[in-house]
Amino acid sequence: MKKVLTAVLTTALAAFLAPVAQAAGSTFPTPAGPKPVGATIKVGAGTYDGGMQRFYGTGNLGSGGQNEGQDPIFQLADGATLKNVVLGAPAADGVHCLGTCTLTNVWWEDVGEDAATFKGTSSSQTMTISGGGARKASDKVFQHNGPGTMIIRNFQVDDFGKLYRSCGNCKTQHKRHVVMENVTAFSPGKNLAGINTNYGDTARFSRITVVGDSSRKIAVCDKYQGVTSGEPKKIGTGSDSTHCLFKSSDITYR
Repeated sequence: MKKVLTAVLTTALAAFLAPVAQAAGSTFPTPAGPKPVGATIKVGAGTYDGGMQRFYGTGNLGSGGQNEGQDPIFQLADGATLKNVVLGAPAADGVHCLGTCTLTNVWWEDVGEDAATFKGTSSSQTMTISGGGARKASDKVFQHNGPGTMIIRNFQVDDFGKLYRSCGNCKTQHKRHVVMENVTAFSPGKNLAGINTNYGDTARFSRITVVGDSSRKIAVCDKYQGVTSGEPKKIGTGSDSTHCLFKSSDITYR
């Protein structure tokens, strides 16, 4: 009788614990303390170290809405580095990068309009996101409006719409590139990258892990016909040899 009871309890315990393991999501750091921001913090060429404080919008930056055209919490000049920052809610329009910039160990607890937007005007500029993570992005995490290349590496994203989007309807369009390396995406989510093939965009992927998406609803790379007015048209999805550059071995599901 004791053996039977032990077996029943063991089975019940396993059934209880299994959903908990499957539901595990991203892991975020504990902020060092609060840092309310009432006006955009402008970072010149050089490094701004946030000391892992939680920055969040107040006043004009505190609406918490999804409206286009909001001001950011941080504005990075060409050559700027932002590191060790947690962006809490409300996060306004997150971070704007006006040229080559680096974001190291930056975390978005609840993405506002967008987590970060890559602007600038040079085709040689690069925005590098190294480490960190973002969650609760109802639409986009990273928006690419200017030209150049965005690199996203050693990053985690959880509960999101699009991890990366090359602007589909900017008045001035550019050829844009994104490189994703060692990225972990936790379901739910819509897609990792959306690019405009008619402008020559490319998206490269390596060491991508998708968690909790057994039905594989999260698209790796969606293709659009970009426009300068109106709405872009989705024209395809999946890997190819020109625009969406990845092999099945580059994507792991667990």
